[in-house]
Amino acid sequence: MSNSMFYTGLSGLNVAQGALVTTGHNTANVYTAGYSRQSVQISSAGGVYSPSVGFFGSGAKVADVTRNYDQYLATQLNQAQSLNHSLNTYYTQISQIDNLLANQKTGVAVQMQSLFTGVQAVANTPADPAARQQLLSSAQALTNQFRSMDEYLVGLNASVNEQVVGHVEQINTYAQQIANLNKQVAMLSNASGGQAPNDLLDQRDQLVNELGKLVGTKLVVQDGGQYNVFIGNGQTLVLGDKANKLAAVNSASDPGRTTVATINAAGKAIELQEGGLSGGSLGGLLQFRSETLTNAQNSLGRIAIAMADAFNAQQNLGMDLNGALGGDFFSQASPGLINNARNQGNLALTPSFSDIGALTTSDYTLSVKDDGAGGLQYTVTRLSDNKDIASSATFPIKFDGVQLDAASGTAKAGDSFLIQPTRTGARDMTVLLTDPAKVAAASPIITGKTASNQGSGAISAGKVDANYLATPLAAGVTLAYQSGPPSTLSGFPATSPVTVTLADGTATTYNPDGAGNYDTVPPSGPFAGVPYTAGASISFDGITVSVSGAPSNGDTFTIGKNTGGVSDGSNALLMGALQNKNTMANGTSSFSGSYGQLVSTVGNKARQVEISNKAQTSLTNQIGAFQQSVSGVNQDEETANLLMFQQMYQANAKVIQTASTMFDAVLGIAN
Repeated sequence: MSNSMFYTGLSGLNVAQGALVTTGHNTANVYTAGYSRQSVQISSAGGVYSPSVGFFGSGAKVADVTRNYDQYLATQLNQAQSLNHSLNTYYTQISQIDNLLANQKTGVAVQMQSLFTGVQAVANTPADPAARQQLLSSAQALTNQFRSMDEYLVGLNASVNEQVVGHVEQINTYAQQIANLNKQVAMLSNASGGQAPNDLLDQRDQLVNELGKLVGTKLVVQDGGQYNVFIGNGQTLVLGDKANKLAAVNSASDPGRTTVATINAAGKAIELQEGGLSGGSLGGLLQFRSETLTNAQNSLGRIAIAMADAFNAQQNLGMDLNGALGGDFFSQASPGLINNARNQGNLALTPSFSDIGALTTSDYTLSVKDDGAGGLQYTVTRLSDNKDIASSATFPIKFDGVQLDAASGTAKAGDSFLIQPTRTGARDMTVLLTDPAKVAAASPIITGKTASNQGSGAISAGKVDANYLATPLAAGVTLAYQSGPPSTLSGFPATSPVTVTLADGTATTYNPDGAGNYDTVPPSGPFAGVPYTAGASISFDGITVSVSGAPSNGDTFTIGKNTGGVSDGSNALLMGALQNKNTMANGTSSFSGSYGQLVSTVGNKARQVEISNKAQTSLTNQIGAFQQSVSGVNQDEETANLLMFQQMYQANAKVIQTASTMFDAVLGIAN
């Protein structure tokens, strides 16, 4: 009995020692990241049968050492942290653009206002060289700001590219480490008869957790306890003890963008769809680039292109101090086009602007497909909404203010092209004028009425449009009023159609017969002159004037070439009017309105991401607290356990001591 008692006490001593070791291990790893608290599972060692009295217990044993781990909570925490890191990365990046655009001292809005203030000064004092020089200086400051902001955004893109490279390297490292641990876990589990190597499991779970902070993952636990890890749209990253390698590569469709690819068995890089790589800081970077960075750069470019186009058009319609028609004020970017690196054909395309007012802030892809009948079909997809907006078997192809023409070569099915209409607009905007005298502040025509007129009729200052550049006035035009009925104006160039537009917008075109007679279209019978309606707009040869009041029969009005426009600022006034004119987004937005929309869009997105990030951080902390309540080490609890198992150890030592004393007593009796 004493011998049995000795071994019973010894078993308890071993159990207490194991519990103390485990408790000490917990205490030592209280600050170890990813460590799960371990517990000794104690069970009875069974009993020994005695014929006289039955079974006597034979002590205790350590059945297992388990970790306090909840797979569901761990998965929830990984997913929450992954989204948290994605939102945090997105906000960090977008806040930089938000601060750049909304700067009240150096933003584009300030420089834009300065430019139009300079235009107004020239309109007020067109002969003042100082006002003209100030206008050029303001224009230079605006273009410098456009280029500076574009350089900043290009730098952000380069930073994103570098971060993508770094993230891919980290992902590969974690993936290989998880695969190695999968192998070790399987080996040790088999060698120990299925006992779990708890510390290795914790290390593996911590790696999965760290991996989730970089990119969204899906974890599948296979038979035997090995982890399979998937990313994106189901691409395998870790399968058992094998890790697939990722690579950061230049996108085949856009070499300026670094993207993520998998390396297949043949060593070839296969680009992953960026939209599928959500979660983690990598997902946040890619989402920021596609949703905000590209749009901001394109939006700035569109404003610069539209401003350059509108200013140039109005400048070309004016007259400078030398009496010459104005030249271009700003340089203007051209649409960008990139051939996909994997194209098999040699088709060369030439993009151009067909309607700058219709430009959007999106990029586009042109994809080439087999039409099923031996030919090719070209389809344009707008990337902002992934909508097919144009499809044709021939060129030219027009869409959203852009025209594509085939320059040379032929395409093959599967080829694709990236069209970036406005990407370099801000970068390529410069001031072409260097001579203040070449600011075309004056109108190329001048109007007036004959001094001998008897009536109250008056002619407005004339306006010209782009059609005037094809047929500028070589000699003056004298319009004569005839009281009728009907009241008419005559004296228009004998070959020029005349369009009369009433105040309600109703327009009628009158065609000449070469002899001074005009008729409507369709004809209703020739008659001399064009009907007169007071205040109606009259257009011919790119010139628009209006005659108002009540002229007397025979009164005349003149339209002539301006030969002395030194004090004329009428064309500068029209330039100034461009500030509030809706020339963008199909006539729905002005320059300042479009810039304000960009600032608002980025600002609202930044606030949205910030709020989402704060909410996700709170949720992540809550899940983390729940997970730690299960798996975390509590020092107070471990201290209590230490005392409890110490007492257990001492008590079982006392049992052994008692058994020894009893054994010695038995030996003494025998002697």
